[in-house]
Amino acid sequence: MIQSIILTGLILITSVIAGQPQSVKATRKWVKKNGHTIIKDFAHLLSMPNVASDTVNIRRNAKYISNLFKKRGFDMQLLETEDANPIIYGEYKTPGAKRTLCFYVHYDGQPVDLIQWTHGPFDPVLYDASMDAGGKPIPLPMKQTKIDPEWRLYARSAGDDKAPIMTILNAVDGLQSSKIGFTSNIKLFFEGEEEAGSTNLEAHLTKHKALLDDIDIWLFCDGPMHQSRQPQLVFGVRGVTGMEITVYGATRSLHSGHYGNWAPVPGQSLAHLIATMKDENGKVLIDGFYDTVVPLSEFERFELSKIPDVDRQLKKELGLAYTEGNGRSINERLLLPSLTIKGLSSGNVGKKARNVIPNTATAAIGVRLVKGNDPKDMLDKVEAHIRSQGFHIVNDEPDMATRRKYPKIAKVDRRGSGYIASRTSMEEPNAKAIIKAVRAFVGDKLILMPALGGSLPLYLFTDLLKKPAIIVPIANHDNNQHAANENLRIANLWYGIDLMGVIMTMTN
Repeated sequence: MIQSIILTGLILITSVIAGQPQSVKATRKWVKKNGHTIIKDFAHLLSMPNVASDTVNIRRNAKYISNLFKKRGFDMQLLETEDANPIIYGEYKTPGAKRTLCFYVHYDGQPVDLIQWTHGPFDPVLYDASMDAGGKPIPLPMKQTKIDPEWRLYARSAGDDKAPIMTILNAVDGLQSSKIGFTSNIKLFFEGEEEAGSTNLEAHLTKHKALLDDIDIWLFCDGPMHQSRQPQLVFGVRGVTGMEITVYGATRSLHSGHYGNWAPVPGQSLAHLIATMKDENGKVLIDGFYDTVVPLSEFERFELSKIPDVDRQLKKELGLAYTEGNGRSINERLLLPSLTIKGLSSGNVGKKARNVIPNTATAAIGVRLVKGNDPKDMLDKVEAHIRSQGFHIVNDEPDMATRRKYPKIAKVDRRGSGYIASRTSMEEPNAKAIIKAVRAFVGDKLILMPALGGSLPLYLFTDLLKKPAIIVPIANHDNNQHAANENLRIANLWYGIDLMGVIMTMTN
């Protein structure tokens, strides 16, 4: 079953079927002739370090990418706001167009830990298969080289998120080389701080709102394709928030022989508290945690029911014999708010372990939000639960009077309030037009996913700008985004070029 799903995904991405749009014939002709150059150009783009805090290289990226689009006829500029990395902004006006599309991409990448990488993160290396499948390094292709779509290019931002930049560029090249015109006005909005939390995004959107008012729909080119390798469009993301909880014992760490069985143990106290928050099947037990969830529409539920079940595949891939949710699929589970223990700290383990009772224990808690959840309200509910377990909550280190008065103390650090989830209706007119165009390209195997499990600041576009926004992912699901040895499967690069061409020329 799973093998047939994956085979279908491969066929959809790498083969031409009868009746495909003219744009696909044009982009595939371009790729066939220029595939070696596309891969080399992609490798060059990936060789530019792009961590958001490295402002010199970020600006180098911005100028380079802007110039690439300027050469293709786009009016380009770098949008600036105080103490922020620039937004790469561009537009291409199409005579007679009745719709304006805006492609969002982020050109910054996650920080890197050099020790964990097989090669330098900014020294792109091409492999003849994934490393996990035993792939070996190979040279970048020459003009006469036959390109295998299963090759992988390894480098930081290969999958997240420079690949869409290359797909848009080469879709433009393919269409222009075949003299196929756009049917919409095209705008570009490439952010340079997404992996640093998009802290200046709202300021950019507010300052430059006049440039964005005519956009009919935002297309977020980020995130992975479905685990089945079938193409998908995604209509929302979860929001995110969280807190750190610290519980206290004595004012100093104590010898476990002299004080064990008498002094309270913060690690055990914290473990008991955490255990009350969630049952063994993954249901969050905090009062009201699911109350504000906005349910899916009937149409969204119908589309959800059609999404391939990849749980068995993922459990095998990830070495899991058990998953939360009493057998409910990952597709369903990602549409609920979640509570995750991201980290625990109290004392030491391994060779550094000592015979002491640590004086504190801390847990970092992540809360993913769905449509209808308010970040502050959800953390209020977590705090109310902590109080219900007998803890006195403080926001700073407790003084001696507080320690002597309350037997159980928890310091809560909300670390910012996070942001809300976002979801665009699949029946919004512009979204429907894109669904129709993409379905004409890939057929009935197109997955319409109500929301991704991850978080993006999509709400700034849907709630602040009041515009619909959908996610158009192209990266392979196993691209190691945010981790060492990030990569992009070449078949996904080719698919992305076709997909961008289809969207740029849709006639609905």
